[in-house]
Amino acid sequence: YQREDLIHRAIKESGIPREEFILTTRIPNSAQYGNKVEEVFKQSLDKFQTNYIDILMFHWPVPDKYISTWETLIKLKEKGLCTNIGVANCHAHHLDLLIKETGVTPQINQVEIHPLFSQIGLRKYCHTKEIQLQAYTSLARMDERMCRLPRIKALCKKYDKTIAQVILRWHIQHGIIPIFRSLNNIRQKENIQIFDFKLSPEDMAYIDSININSRLRYDPDNCDFSIL
Repeated sequence: YQREDLIHRAIKESGIPREEFILTTRIPNSAQYGNKVEEVFKQSLDKFQTNYIDILMFHWPVPDKYISTWETLIKLKEKGLCTNIGVANCHAHHLDLLIKETGVTPQINQVEIHPLFSQIGLRKYCHTKEIQLQAYTSLARMDERMCRLPRIKALCKKYDKTIAQVILRWHIQHGIIPIFRSLNNIRQKENIQIFDFKLSPEDMAYIDSININSRLRYDPDNCDFSIL
């Protein structure tokens, strides 16, 4: 949500119709603290130069604020200003409270997921509630504790793929949408070439077993939301 004007420029210069893009943005914590959720959202619309957003979510479940923020997102969807609404960094107990208080289940929950922190419990919960998971830090920042594993290297050789491609494929086969980035053009192309192979059940199980509950980002139950 800090590069919306540049995204608008990129879409305009591409010549591709707006309808062929899926635009997503998030409500920052500062807007929640300042009770300016709708105001900040409309500023996003102005920067994107569009009259609707495809996916709108809040960034963090700010205590004493995130329920009212969610209520505002529901209203924005009802007004047709966003097509899908979701949340980010929510544990199951956050989601339970949102559903209890509003009766509306988030369509998306964007959280940290990778082989070192596989979030099995949250994944099962979201599957039960039909909440689509998006994974950030999806490649564990190529953490050496994952990349150095002999069997991971063997899988790369077996499938003739990079470590990133194998891990991204692991996400896809679990029904998780991985979010990833690279400044390297070659890596950018490689990272989307993950639909021409499939990991075996045994290889999926092995990557599942790598989990050591190592969170690389912030825990939404134990962080300073004012600086995020």
